[in-house]
Amino acid sequence: MRVLITGGAGYIGSFVARAVLSRGHVPLILDDLSRGHATACGNIPLHRLRCGDVSPVESLLRGEAVDAVIHLAALSQVGESVARPALYWHENVGGAAGLLDACAAAGVKRFVLSSTAAVYGEPECTPIDEAHPTLPTNPYGSTKRAIEELLSQTRLATGLGYVSLRYFNAAGAMPDGSLGEDHTPETHLIPLAIDASSGQRGPLHVFGDDYPTPDGTCVRDYVHVLDLADAHVRALDWLLAHEGGSLICNLGGGTGRSVREVLDTVGRIVGCPVPYRQGPRRMGDPAVLVASVQRARQELGWEPQRSSLDQIIRDAWGWHRTRQTAH
Repeated sequence: MRVLITGGAGYIGSFVARAVLSRGHVPLILDDLSRGHATACGNIPLHRLRCGDVSPVESLLRGEAVDAVIHLAALSQVGESVARPALYWHENVGGAAGLLDACAAAGVKRFVLSSTAAVYGEPECTPIDEAHPTLPTNPYGSTKRAIEELLSQTRLATGLGYVSLRYFNAAGAMPDGSLGEDHTPETHLIPLAIDASSGQRGPLHVFGDDYPTPDGTCVRDYVHVLDLADAHVRALDWLLAHEGGSLICNLGGGTGRSVREVLDTVGRIVGCPVPYRQGPRRMGDPAVLVASVQRARQELGWEPQRSSLDQIIRDAWGWHRTRQTAH
């Protein structure tokens, strides 16, 4: 298949594009480079466009005879979404609406969405399965939930087949250190902890040590970015086998690890304890977020291969060392 990957110059998108290529498909990247990096595209063709610009995107879909779209382009910082909700609704929901209009006009009938565990909000039970109520607690999660609803309505209107993949905590890098997480600013725990441990930044700020968890810190479910990328290609296979169908799947490692466990593992692998300052809880942080990934196993034949905490952090540390050497 010829597959357009929006946001393919970003962290997860660049891994997805390579996975699509490695499975014998033809990837094309659409990215406006507002937050992505052209260098992350490698040799995969990059089209610098905004995904919500209907006419140019339709022309691209037609001109390149695109068979499927994987949509990752979005703003994704929870704190920023709280401070600037209108921006997130405009960019995320508006961008997806424009992209779906372009797909309809060009006759593209297969669509994979990068969604998020943030659609669930405060968990009523763990592990969280796809039947869990979706009650987002921040604008970012609300925009992704809205896009899922838009996909459902578009399917009824046009026959679009779609898979929505709800990520938990993406982390890790290429094992050879050639590609990894490169955000500005960085907000994710593992790269921040690695930078603190290796002396690239000051002490880490830990939010809360009084949660009802074994060590008092938040518990999260980490999934290797290579495992995420694999799931997207399997979603394309599912859409080929289920024309016009719809599927929602969680993607996580299926195991919860606490903030303190992450810091201890980073310290052991990097070889220096992570300096940190303990602070109070952060508003809106649930105590435990862990995925049930049974549906992804059953429907996609997906199994996380590299999502042990040790493997994720070893790969991430390799990427950070490569960057430090380059600089």
